[in-house]
Amino acid sequence: MGPQDPRLAELLCALSVALDLAMAQPPEKSIRSCLVAARLADRLDVADKRTVYYATLLRHLGCTATTHEEVHLMGPRAAELRPLAERTDTNSPRESLRYLTQVGKGTGIKRLQYVARTLTTGEDDVLRAICEVGSMLAERLGLGPGTAQALYQNLERWDGKGKPKGLAGTEIHIATRIAEVATQAVIVGGDTMRQRKAGWLDPEIVAAYDDRLTADLDKIDVWQATLDAEPQPWRHTQDLDELARTFADFVDLKSPYLFGHSTGVATLADEAARLLHLDDSERATLRRAALLHDLGRVAVPTAVWERSGPLRRADWEQVRLHPYQSERILARSPALEPIAVLAAMHHERLDGSGYPRQAKGGELSTSARILAAADCYQALTQDRPHRSAHSPEGAAELMLAQVAAGKLDGRCVKAVLAAAGQQVPGRRLSRPAGLTEREIDVLRLLARGSSNADIARELVVSRRTAEHHVQHIYGKIGVSTRAAAALFAMQHGLFTQ
Repeated sequence: MGPQDPRLAELLCALSVALDLAMAQPPEKSIRSCLVAARLADRLDVADKRTVYYATLLRHLGCTATTHEEVHLMGPRAAELRPLAERTDTNSPRESLRYLTQVGKGTGIKRLQYVARTLTTGEDDVLRAICEVGSMLAERLGLGPGTAQALYQNLERWDGKGKPKGLAGTEIHIATRIAEVATQAVIVGGDTMRQRKAGWLDPEIVAAYDDRLTADLDKIDVWQATLDAEPQPWRHTQDLDELARTFADFVDLKSPYLFGHSTGVATLADEAARLLHLDDSERATLRRAALLHDLGRVAVPTAVWERSGPLRRADWEQVRLHPYQSERILARSPALEPIAVLAAMHHERLDGSGYPRQAKGGELSTSARILAAADCYQALTQDRPHRSAHSPEGAAELMLAQVAAGKLDGRCVKAVLAAAGQQVPGRRLSRPAGLTEREIDVLRLLARGSSNADIARELVVSRRTAEHHVQHIYGKIGVSTRAAAALFAMQHGLFTQ
């Protein structure tokens, strides 16, 4: 570890803003909760303060895993329900009813369908997937088994009426119990939080809380205070690429249409940069910017990304701002700031017709031009709600047409196309977890939300055969939810091969 290696807490505090946006909460909600949790851990003299710190900061690390299902269950405005869901005591009939009255709001007669779906289907699979994926991502970040366990138990309750295991009391990790108290103190205040002790919350931790722990949050630099609160010795990261890759998958889990998009863009951009003889430093900056270019997507509701028809004007305004959101998230960290502006350039075009800046010509570096071309090619070759994926040849034709129209850089487009050609597998690839080629096909369909019947029809097999494949896949890769299976496929590159 060298002195130039950035602090892990600094990186994760910046990236936690993406979690806040995905939860439709104000920026810095996660770091405020983290600071309060760190103060509670000091009062309680908890042995493993580091796990408390990271488990609270990254409490919502699995929150993108289920947005697709939430839209199906609760309607296109499901994202707006997340702040209410986070503060709702599910064991209170009054609070649960208040939440239910918001389900499907604004959908007219379809609202009854969403309410019925929520009541009959329930949210058990959704909640389990959030916990499972959050735990898997924490493991990839190298935060230790304690943090992974605490995130898996994220939605457990002191009274044993939580998810996914129904754990009770001290069966729940101490970091999870502290994180819940700290989070509720920040979002609903101490008085409401105290009313929930012995039911939702650990009464001993609630008793250790007083309002002095939150009284100064609007007066101090919460960002710096949270960094200062990280337990010593401070951790540094030597693998910025893996951290970026983890958050790339976090973003792409937002919709089955996006699976593998960010890592695919990064692979294309990195190889194109090599072909164009960019130096190692420029390649590293471009690769990381490509991995993190779509962080701002989480600020836009999944229902917008999955709209099958033309975007409405209000939708389009949100979409146009997502590169800017990516830049603002990344710019919060000194270590990530060098890639912030580049990441925000992925939808700019040479003729000034891109967004959000309408930058043109000389304002766009070679790296920005490569990133725009790589993002365009990867998007064209993936399914989208309004169209099927283009063939590699069809995508190439469309991109060359944009070159002719003065939108994309011809040299960079040719480098990206060459990089894409080298990615076409001409040999048998080794498969993770002992999966067979047929199981890979099933996994891709499963991850995108296909039912057993859908898989059977697509692969021309019996439904029973499809069911056997699904069970074997879950057993081999060690997960139990569609979202976790999707994350496994993404982190092993199975959507880009």
